[in-house]
Amino acid sequence: VQEADFDHVYAVNLKGPWLAMAAEVAAIRATAGTGAIVNNSSVGSLMGNPELPAYGAMKRAVNSLTESAAVTYGPEGIRVNAIAPGTTLTEMVRAWNESSPGIVERLNAQTPLRRAADPDEIAQAAAWLLSDRSSYVTGTVLRVDGGMRA
Repeated sequence: VQEADFDHVYAVNLKGPWLAMAAEVAAIRATAGTGAIVNNSSVGSLMGNPELPAYGAMKRAVNSLTESAAVTYGPEGIRVNAIAPGTTLTEMVRAWNESSPGIVERLNAQTPLRRAADPDEIAQAAAWLLSDRSSYVTGTVLRVDGGMRA
């Protein structure tokens, strides 16, 4: 990984969520007073990630940031969680598959459900974490990965 690439991965995948959370907490405090935040992590954060080491490291840092924020803001009634998607058919994953042909097929072979997620499946998990149905859930990194890390 080149330093410029590392800096870009950091800016997008760690600094971005940190800045977003600061704005979200301010907005929650200024309006309803209580609420929920969901950060985007990845199953690539849950173990060594030789294919995308900087990405995995930044997402692992997002997990820590999420847990710390949950402890910090929980007393105010602000819940903070993250989702850790497995292979999901996003533009990023499609581009990765084009530059590394067969990567999605290989990842699907490591996934008990034997397929990639549709982005809507990840959105549904985030919607649950943002809803009152998950009112006692905070500080969690929810795997939405078809069993990839089971």
